[in-house]
This record gives sequence, C-alpha cells and structure tokens, in this order.
Amino acid sequence: MTERKIYIAGHRGMVGSAVLQLLENKGYSNLITRSSDELDLRNQQAVDKFMREHQPDVVVLAAARVGGILANDRNPYPFLYENLMIESNVINAAHQCDVDQLVFLGSSCIYPKHADQPIKEEYLLTGSLEPTNQWYAIAKIAGIKLCEALNRQYNRNYVSLMPTNLYGPRDNFDLKTSHVVPAMIRKFYEAKVHGNEVVGLWGTGNPKREFLHVSDMAKAIVFSIEERIEGDLYNVGIGQDISIRELAYLIQKIVGHRGEIIWDTTKPDGTPRKLLDVSKIHSKGWEHECELEEGIRNTYGWYLENIDDLKEVKI
Repeated sequence: MTERKIYIAGHRGMVGSAVLQLLENKGYSNLITRSSDELDLRNQQAVDKFMREHQPDVVVLAAARVGGILANDRNPYPFLYENLMIESNVINAAHQCDVDQLVFLGSSCIYPKHADQPIKEEYLLTGSLEPTNQWYAIAKIAGIKLCEALNRQYNRNYVSLMPTNLYGPRDNFDLKTSHVVPAMIRKFYEAKVHGNEVVGLWGTGNPKREFLHVSDMAKAIVFSIEERIEGDLYNVGIGQDISIRELAYLIQKIVGHRGEIIWDTTKPDGTPRKLLDVSKIHSKGWEHECELEEGIRNTYGWYLENIDDLKEVKI
C-alpha cells in the first residue's frame, strides 16, 4: 500500500500539505508533487503530458482557487473559470491515464442556502445557492458530477469529499481573502498588540457554522484511499456547529484580546446555518479527532510561529 504512487495536486495549500505530511508519516515513499510554477493545472496540454509521464495510481485533487465571502464576491469569473479548468483538466487526465483512484476535494457551499439541517448528501441541487459564493460552488458541483459520471460510465473509484469549514496550520491569514477562523485570529491578535483595540466583525454573529481541523480532513482523505470507500459523495465534518458570535468569543479568549467587539450588521451574514450530516462517512469507519478549542489553539500557535513569513494576497 505505501508504495503506491500518489499525486497530490495542491500540496502547498492547507489541505494538500496536511495530506502530504500525513502520507509521509505513514511511510508512503512514492509521492508526486508540483508547484503551480512547475505545472499550471489550468493548462490542459501541460496536465495531460504530466499525467502520461508519471502514471500515478492515486490522485488527490486539493488544488483550487479559494477565498472568503469578499474574495468570491469581487472575483466571480476567476473563481468559476479557474476552478472549472483545474478540476476538468486533472480529472480528465486521470481518467485518460487509467488512474485507479481519485479523491476530489469540494466544499459544503455546494448545498442550497436554505437546506434542511443537518445537510445530507442527497440535498445537492435541490435549491438555490448562497449568492456570495455561488461561483465557487458551481465549479465544485461540476467537479462532483465529473467524478460521478466517470464512476457511472467507466466504473471508476473517484470519490468526492465535501468538508465543512476547514482551518488549521498554513491557512490563509490575509484579511482580504481569508475565511472566518484565520481572519478572526489575525484581527484579535493585531488588536491585542495595539493595546486591545476594538475589533470589528462582519454581520450579526448569529449564523451557525461547523469547523473541521485540517489534520482531520487529511485523515479522511487518506482513509478514503486506504479503505477504498465507494460512492460519489461524502460529507466530512464533526456533526456539531457553533454561532459566529460564540466562535469570536472563543478565539478572543485563546488570543488573549481584552477589547470590545463591534458587529457590522450592514455586512452580509451568508447562509444562516450550515451543519453537515456526516453519518454516511461515519458508517464507513471515519470520525474526527480534533475538537474546536484544541484546533484553534494549534492554529494560533502556528500563526505566531510563522507570522513574519505570511504574505498578503492581492485580489
């Protein structure tokens, strides 16, 4: 098993790097990686050539154009186009080269904005999407359907894993493009070091979200490979959620910020609630291990250790 050749697309990202580290720790020695400078996954010819040359046994597709509400809202075209190109090129090249297994990483934003809670896999395409991130969601839905079509027509084992909101080491802490956990960590930290300044946060704080540490996501991906789980789509989460307001107080406590929090209710809340039903993947034998407070402390520690090396992302 550990000698199988595995290509990790997006190995420098938060999820891809966690998968790479976990595989190395488990003794896998035949791992293939390429940076975006070395291989542009939006280039079909380049991807086809790469796949033919290396002939991997397994592909982990963790590469994507990602960002928070602001980045999605301001950049609809690249979020739709680039993600469509990346996943189409990689999935098709894997199929053409007869790759045995593929794991496609999606997002819980694929589900309808007002889906019943907790969200089951069969709720996909049963309602309208959240407008602020519909571009990313549509691209991810297309990737799921590509894998599903190949499974149905060619009997592939191409599995789509839909994580809830992810966070952890190597997350994006740029306030213009980051998701809620790294954004809050940075805001509270910077306010703390500037004399416990007031922290402004978007929305009412009422929406509820579920959060999964990236180490658990990596374990779910490797689990799906090693156990050869079958099926088109699996939710991956912890089965519990928390309000954004409660999350803010938790991160504020961990960071040690003692100032005021002001909620800007002129800014959008996004989907009111997003809790995944994870019974399907639980039935296969996978469950999360890292609880939220432990995970945030881990992520904050990584942020402090790497703060001087973090770069801003232009949008």
